[in-house]
Amino acid sequence: MLNSIGIDIPATLPGISGRPLYQSEFANKPAGKLFAKAIRMNRPGHSKLLGSIEQALDKTGLKNGMTISFHHHLRNGDYTLKLVMAAIAAKGFKDITIAASSLSSCHDFLTEYIEAGVVTALETSGVRGALGKYLTENPGKLKKPVVVRSHGGRARAIEAGELKIDVAFMAASACDRFGNCTGSFGKSAFGSMGYAITDSRYAEQTVIITDNLLDGFVYPYSIPQNDVDFIVPVTAIGNPEKIASGAIRISTDPVQLLLAEYSALLMQETGYIRQGLSLQMGSGGASLTAAKFIREIMEKKEVKGSFAIGGATGVVAKMLEDGLFEVLYDAQSFDTAAVQSLHENPRHLAVSVSHYANPWNAGPLVNDLDVAILSATEVDTNFNVNVITDSNGVLMGASGGHCDAAAGAKLAIIVVPLIRGRLPMIRDRVHNVITPGSSIDAIVTERGIAINPKRTDLLEKLQGSQLPVMSISDLQKKAHSLVGRPEPIKCVPGAAGVVAVVEYRDGSILDIIRKPQY
Repeated sequence: MLNSIGIDIPATLPGISGRPLYQSEFANKPAGKLFAKAIRMNRPGHSKLLGSIEQALDKTGLKNGMTISFHHHLRNGDYTLKLVMAAIAAKGFKDITIAASSLSSCHDFLTEYIEAGVVTALETSGVRGALGKYLTENPGKLKKPVVVRSHGGRARAIEAGELKIDVAFMAASACDRFGNCTGSFGKSAFGSMGYAITDSRYAEQTVIITDNLLDGFVYPYSIPQNDVDFIVPVTAIGNPEKIASGAIRISTDPVQLLLAEYSALLMQETGYIRQGLSLQMGSGGASLTAAKFIREIMEKKEVKGSFAIGGATGVVAKMLEDGLFEVLYDAQSFDTAAVQSLHENPRHLAVSVSHYANPWNAGPLVNDLDVAILSATEVDTNFNVNVITDSNGVLMGASGGHCDAAAGAKLAIIVVPLIRGRLPMIRDRVHNVITPGSSIDAIVTERGIAINPKRTDLLEKLQGSQLPVMSISDLQKKAHSLVGRPEPIKCVPGAAGVVAVVEYRDGSILDIIRKPQY
């Protein structure tokens, strides 16, 4: 079966069959009610404190076949998922689905639990490291393909009951004895609990795991006590050095600087750097470096933005502090400067990922974005974007909020080098689609800028511009003239080769990730 962007979707896939195929950005309409968990009661004087994770497994009534969830705010310093899985395996549980907001290389140990049948399904935004390679090379090890969702799509699936979480194990860097908790201070501080907020609110039961249990009260908190069933104190929830260290700095790489400058100038010449600008920038490379040039233009024009959103960095937090934005909405904090800002600046606000990007509510923040500057592993001549698989077809990235921000923004800019590792980044067709080309307005490379032909308004504004604007085909030809045209990756056909299913943010099937044939 073909979806609207020409991806052939197998008619039957274990655990996936019956889902709608992707048609367009807003074609799949919501129906029904928000998912509601079972009612429970806590009597006065009852203590939520438990002595161990093993005791939490007993108290929650975890059983074979259940779904558990984790957040990834601890990034590559996370200890929590490993602590919980070791306890689950020791108790002999099998057939567990892990619904993590994302998975990093620190979670490579999950291959052992998959081999042992402890874990039989994964639903996540991203997979990296040896785990990503293992899953790519071993379709069929899980009882169903990995389900890849965007951050907004994951929140939507949880709230709609499509992803039903039996027990959420949420790490917190500070928690009081009632369950009010935060990630904004403590020895393992990681900032916003944007992913954890949604999980804790909708999971049947929520267990907070903390290495900083306070005698007093946590305020302000990200998760309130009424969403928390149990609390487990542990020695450490993560490695602070790998959670968030220092401040992410603006790149000094000449290519990244040029990409960033072109992006800022594109915004200026198309009229988007104006009073009330709302903006999302990524956490690294050219998308973050663009802040330097955007700031210069805003200060020169005496422009004050309304809000910035997305993964927060110290660079954007400094723009907030200096009055360039009214408020910073933070679903994930990326460095210690952002974590400190969240703790100290009342205009730096932690928000749930549903508030940020869920398409099925009364209005996510992305709907009010003027500009989103996003990265890519590769793009194609139809403006489709891949951020999930490497040039060899191996899982190595994450859907994240990419398609969410692109769908909502008035101007969605992709920054990508024309050539990376002697490979052209503009393909005839990307290996996998995470964001459809209909959501993308401009592709910025260091050797030229391509505007989506549907945006005739942008093309008109750029007539006579000094920016190197050209067609996507001409930009691709320029890349091929330098490094040649690569052969597309061949993949194992049929259902046997299916590694993962990529859901669009509305739950429709956008793409299939298959095992490469080398």
